[in-house]
Amino acid sequence: MHAPLPPPSATAATPGPTNVLAVLSLVAGILGWSLLPVIGGIVAIITGHVARGQLARAAGRESGDGLALAGLILGYLSLALLAAAIAFFVLLLFGGAGLLYWTS
Repeated sequence: MHAPLPPPSATAATPGPTNVLAVLSLVAGILGWSLLPVIGGIVAIITGHVARGQLARAAGRESGDGLALAGLILGYLSLALLAAAIAFFVLLLFGGAGLLYWTS
């Protein structure tokens, strides 16, 4: 027969409440990929950085660092992809016009 488990210690780390800006960063990052490409990405980046700073100062009293990080990643990726698409179309527009000029 096994000995009963001891009661949980009072010093056991329990996650605190989730940081609201971390949740907002994730939601804005998702919106940056769907409904609000530019605004959602910018909001995700700003709120993600602010949330991570607040979480670092909270020293474990709040949770949500993973949410803030995911929001940051989604925000940066959506803005980078948008910038790459704009650069591609600008090069296509002006590069294509240059090719047409030189071939005629």
